[in-house]
Amino acid sequence: ATGCYAQTNLDDLKEMKEIDFIIGNSKKENVFSIVDKNVSHYQVDNIFDEKEYSSKKYTVLREKARAFVKIQDGCTKFCSYCKIPYARGLSRSRDVESVLEEITYLGKQGYKEVVLTGINLSEYGLDLEPKTDFDTVLEKILEIDNIERVRVSSAYPDTITDKFLYMLKNNPKLMPHLHVSIQTMDDKILHLMRREYEAKFVVDILQKVQKEVPEISLTADVIVGFPQEEEENFSNTMKNLELIGFSDLHVFPYSDREKTTAAKLEGKVDSQVKKMRVKMVEELNKRKYAEFRENMVGSSQKIYIEEITEDIAYGYTENYIKVFMKLKNENENNLDIKVSDMVDVVITVFDGTLLEGKIIKKY
Repeated sequence: ATGCYAQTNLDDLKEMKEIDFIIGNSKKENVFSIVDKNVSHYQVDNIFDEKEYSSKKYTVLREKARAFVKIQDGCTKFCSYCKIPYARGLSRSRDVESVLEEITYLGKQGYKEVVLTGINLSEYGLDLEPKTDFDTVLEKILEIDNIERVRVSSAYPDTITDKFLYMLKNNPKLMPHLHVSIQTMDDKILHLMRREYEAKFVVDILQKVQKEVPEISLTADVIVGFPQEEEENFSNTMKNLELIGFSDLHVFPYSDREKTTAAKLEGKVDSQVKKMRVKMVEELNKRKYAEFRENMVGSSQKIYIEEITEDIAYGYTENYIKVFMKLKNENENNLDIKVSDMVDVVITVFDGTLLEGKIIKKY
């Protein structure tokens, strides 16, 4: 057993006779050598002792369309509901040169698109010497040849600086899609969650992004039923969510995580109330999800083919909306389409779940 649960629940796992090795997050990259050498069966260190980013040499394991590049781990925010700092440690950034080296290598291997990942990208570089920041490394990544698309996997609202927004608006390599970790849109609940901003800040920054980059797809995480969330607080969240043209929302009912501050809070919300609030956000999302995609019908999109199954190709638009394309009959000029090809597509219809497109041109 390895990963976050192994890191935070060692004693529980020790009781399971089926498990031969328990390996924490700081040791999991050495899992093969630990098992091979049959050393100590309990390899779980204090994650807060980890001060530097560590990673194995990169390898290429899949067909060449999109690669994920992790540049940061851990978090120093200590949100009241979250166990990530206890499982992953404090924020640790990967060296800038190491990041650039891997992405350059991936480009030479045929990858066209990279996705930058991390637990909290807004903290990237703050622990390096000399200090740097996410905007600076992103700017350098965008200069790398061969890589045609760069995506940011997820963002705290404070990741969206003026410099970041400028790059998003003016650099065609930086894809117009952001998954934003907002959790709630009510000031009282944000405070109880230990989020370091107010709802107005989130609304203002996301509206600014949509004004500057109209085609952007914004997705977000939402937690409902947090302790002490009254009807007024939930109503504030719903009103503020309405103000943003999200393309998708991921909604979760709050549940206690042991050893977190939120688990000790009074004023737990009834499970049936949480279910009702989840349903309400899902209904709002269903409408916004459809509206966003319906507005794309008739548009031209550049898409990398990522999967082909039974004469149907799948890929994502620049703003990360999934599209399927029929390769028989609908494929003009009988183009030979394969995974990793870039194609021009006209969006023809939204079927209620996915967009369908017609391939016009292959690059």
